[in-house]
Amino acid sequence: MRVTAVLLASLVVAGCGHHRRGHGFPSPGPATIPMATAAPATVHPSVQIAGIIAPYQNVSMSSSLVEPADSVAVIEGDYVRRGQTLAVLDTTDLRASYNAAERTAVSDAARTQQTQYQATLNIGQGNDAVRNAQAALLQAQQTLKLDQENLVRYQALLTSGYVSQQQVDQQRTMVHNDQQAELSAQASLSSAVLNARVNGTYQQGLQAANVASASAAAEAAYAQAAQIQASIDKALIVSPVDGVVVNRNLNPGQYPGSQTIFTVQQLNPVYAMLNASSEDVFRIRRGGAVTVSVAGVAGASYSGKVSAVLGQVEPGSTNFTVQAILANPGLHLKSGMAVTGTVSLPAVSGIAIPTTSFLDDSHDSVMVVASDGTAKTQSVRERGSDGTRSVVTGLASGTKVISNGQLGITSGQQIAGSPGSPGPAGSPHPADSPRPADSP
Repeated sequence: MRVTAVLLASLVVAGCGHHRRGHGFPSPGPATIPMATAAPATVHPSVQIAGIIAPYQNVSMSSSLVEPADSVAVIEGDYVRRGQTLAVLDTTDLRASYNAAERTAVSDAARTQQTQYQATLNIGQGNDAVRNAQAALLQAQQTLKLDQENLVRYQALLTSGYVSQQQVDQQRTMVHNDQQAELSAQASLSSAVLNARVNGTYQQGLQAANVASASAAAEAAYAQAAQIQASIDKALIVSPVDGVVVNRNLNPGQYPGSQTIFTVQQLNPVYAMLNASSEDVFRIRRGGAVTVSVAGVAGASYSGKVSAVLGQVEPGSTNFTVQAILANPGLHLKSGMAVTGTVSLPAVSGIAIPTTSFLDDSHDSVMVVASDGTAKTQSVRERGSDGTRSVVTGLASGTKVISNGQLGITSGQQIAGSPGSPGPAGSPHPADSPRPADSP
């Protein structure tokens, strides 16, 4: 009997509860629709593109010397500084050649000085010879003149019988000899002048040429010695950059040959070579900020700037490269690492809406709320987005936009909470307003 009474009481209570739901409690209203108001704003868009790390400089080193290595100071993976010694080649033969060339140069320099002294002597003697020849010619001319005058007097005295014919003939012979002496003196003067002209001065002429030739020989000898010294200097293989040795092909006693003996990569800074599309290349500008993250490494982020926006990777392709320079003080970024770069684009101002408002991935349409409270599809064009907000054209400021374009709202559907709608979003419909509950 007690069990039966409990069951009856339960049925009565259940019946009363059903009566309350039917007449005393409201039915659920329309679901809440999130909306936003289109308003002017400025967004800072960015684009993410993948790529790899490349060294700032990749220096391949070789040697033209045909000398074996005395020592090699580094191994692959060593960090080296610019000017640090990597290897030393044997220079025994080169130093012997240098010593011989140096002695030849010293000898040629002494010969140059000797030639200068000889030139001074020859120039001086040539000038003296000219002066002596001039004096001899003058003397011969004076003697000829005197003997000619005596011949005239003797010829006058011969007529008067004061001198003999023999004396006159002797005087005539003397005049003839004087004439020959004058011609000889003139020839000697011409020869002396020519010799002096050929000898020239310290600036031009035979002696100047001799000095220049000796000086050139000495300079050539010194140049030969300097060339050998340069080869000796090249025997000291040093790093041209701060970087990491990634390749070593030289061991003690080995000849360098024509192969690459060391490869040093400069890894601070480094390049991020990002694979871009035509759209990316059109929007990205040189100097734009870049943040690079390493694939698979949480928290590894590096900042830099776009250094170049490069054209086709290969002729006829549509693959482009955005090159960014990144500081890499700890050398954690290695050549060949896969990275993702976030490149900042120029700021865009205009009418902004939530990025989630777009109806699909094409970002060319949204759902707006018309003045009668119904949903309406509106075509727009996205100008830029920061991932949260998007600046678009095609919307007026103050337009109500459904914030989530993936809710499945259809055009013409009544939107709760809009002007002309049954009530605020989430509020009960007037037809379902509560009434006094009936008693059980």
